[in-house]
Amino acid sequence: MGELTTHILDLTQGEPASNVQIDLYEVNVSALTFLKSTATNHDGRLDAPLIDASAFGAGVYELHVHIGAYFRNAKLAASVPTFLDIVTVRFGVDDPGRNYHVPLLVSPWGYQVYRGS
Repeated sequence: MGELTTHILDLTQGEPASNVQIDLYEVNVSALTFLKSTATNHDGRLDAPLIDASAFGAGVYELHVHIGAYFRNAKLAASVPTFLDIVTVRFGVDDPGRNYHVPLLVSPWGYQVYRGS
């Protein structure tokens, strides 16, 4: 059975982004349903999957990554308000039997997301 994981890399410092809050939502027809809030560890990863095999289902999900707070805490925010605050990544899961890894590469001015392995 599959699970949902993520990690965040800070391209500005060339290291994992630790202590970044991530909120997970399920996207329904008319609303978002909050599922979980967690934070990255010292390696920019989570200590446990966002969703494990027992609860992972097909559907549309959103990650809300609080990257502005991370850059403010790291004293790397060049402006107030920060250019990027909460990065929202919406993605679909068609086969919950497979693993979905959604990494985020960030700087104060941009980000890239992709489906990893």
